[in-house]
Order: sequence, then structure tokens, then C-alpha cells
Amino acid sequence: MSHLLVLLLALVGDRVVGDPDWLWRRISHPVVFFGYAIGFADSRFNRSSDGAKLRRCKGWIVLVLLLGLSALGGWALACLFGGLGVAGMAFEVVVVAVFLAQKSLADHVIAVADGLREGGVAGGRTAVAMIVGRDPDVLDQAGVSRAAIESLAENFSDGIIAPALWYALLGLPGLLAYKMLNTADSMIGHLNERHGDFGRGAAKLDDLANWPAARLSAVLIAAGAGLARGTTSMRNAMEAALVDSGLHRSPNAGWPEAAMAGALGLALAGPRQYGGEMVMEPSLNASGRQQAGEGDIRAALSVFERACDCLATIVLLSILFCI
Repeated sequence: MSHLLVLLLALVGDRVVGDPDWLWRRISHPVVFFGYAIGFADSRFNRSSDGAKLRRCKGWIVLVLLLGLSALGGWALACLFGGLGVAGMAFEVVVVAVFLAQKSLADHVIAVADGLREGGVAGGRTAVAMIVGRDPDVLDQAGVSRAAIESLAENFSDGIIAPALWYALLGLPGLLAYKMLNTADSMIGHLNERHGDFGRGAAKLDDLANWPAARLSAVLIAAGAGLARGTTSMRNAMEAALVDSGLHRSPNAGWPEAAMAGALGLALAGPRQYGGEMVMEPSLNASGRQQAGEGDIRAALSVFERACDCLATIVLLSILFCI
């Protein structure tokens, strides 16, 4: 029950405080150190002169070592905090909150809506470039809006639900190991010439680690849609997730994105441009509206906020059930 209480307090703290810029301008976020470790391993062990099989093997070995060290660090912190009583619990709340992204994600997406309102398409492109990898210069207002909404939905799963779930299951070792894995996937889990073999393990294991969170996130988005927009929106969200989630190139991202598409009556995903190359993919909820704007971004944020409320409620009810 103590893990659940810490998680509930961390969710509340992250929702209110988020990631204060003044703090991370003075010290590096812990994920930055994960990135340093992954970058060092990539430069040291991922050699183009090695064959594909050897690079794949090295990638798995490096990944297991990094995850083991992360879990060990989490265990050490848990032992330290466990001996400090109430103060230790407070420290653990802070650590868990640092690895959640409710307020920071909402702030970045709100910035896109504000950018569209105040600076038109150019303002929206500047803001959305901070949260998506696609080429912002080719996006019109609808493209900017859809990109922001898709990022909100996908990051709800792997930036909030997944770390909360792994902390609830395995405590700080599970949380830190998950964040190391997720960071590794974002850095080396790409199907390109350099990382297609070395980062294969990170990509595959990240898909596995995010499997339960992605499906739970779709349910929570549907519940949030019901609270924010009514039962029809909730039903459409769940139907879109069940029918269209498999159309996405990712085995996980399609669930929250399709749910959000159904909730808002929008068509999301579809053809997109990355690094000058067009990626042709089917749309999620293809019968929905293609046109989207600032109002749709704010509607998505309302669904997101209610979905976060549902997550906190589930944690609270779990605590009450355990008493």
C-alpha cells in the first residue's frame, strides 16, 4: 500500500508543480544521465566494422547491463528512503513525480494551441516542433493541431501511465529501469543503418514494457472522454481504439491515439513527413474530420486532464481497498 500512497501523492504533486524550469536550468534532469550512459555505450560498443549479429548481441548485453544498473540504483534509493521514515516517503514522492509528465506534457501542448492563436500557423509550427519529430515546415493548421493531439495521446501512455504502472508493480527499481529502457528506445531504437541491429533489443523490449500501459491508456482516455464530452464520445473512443489501433506502425501508440481520435471525432495519423521523407500510413478513425484547430487541441487537453483524474482515482480506490 505504501507504493500506492507514494504514487498518488506523486501524481498530485506532478499535476500541480510539474517540472519547474528554474530547477532543471540549474541541475540536469535524471533522464539526462540515462542519456549520457546510453550515448557512451553506443559510441563505445556500436561499431560499424562488426557484423549485424555481433552488433545485435552487443546491444542486448549493453541494454541488460543498463537496466540492471538502473534497477540497482532504484533499490539503493528505496533502501535509503525506507530508513528515513516519513521524510524518506517524502523524498520518494519527489523522485517518482520527477519521472511523471502530466503538467509538462500539458504545458507543451497548450503552447501549441497558444502559438496558433497568437502567431498563426508559424507560431503553431514553432511550438509543435518542440514535441514531435515530423517536419514542422510542411504542416498547415490542421497538421499542427493533429500532431499536437497525437503527441499528447501517445505520451500519456509512455510518459505517465507506463512509469506509474511499473512503479506500482516494482517500486523504484521498476520505475528507473523503465525510464532507462524508454530513453534507450528513443535514442537507439530506430530502424536505421546505425541502430537497426544495436538498438533492436531496446526497441523490442520497450514495445513489451509499454504493452499493458498502452491498452490501459486507451481505456482511461475513453473514460476521460466520457467525463469531458459525454457517453457518445466515450463509446466512440473505445470503438476506435479496438478497431483501428492495429493500423498504427507501433504496436502500442495506436491505442491511445485511436482512442483520442474517436473521442474528438478526428482522423489522426495518416501520411506524415519525417526528415524530408513521406511516411504513408492509414488514418486512425478515418471517417472523422480531417480539419483540426486550436479548439480541438484544447478539447484533447480536457479529455487528457479527465483521464489523469481517472488514473489518480484508480490509485486512490486501490489504497482504500488495501486498508
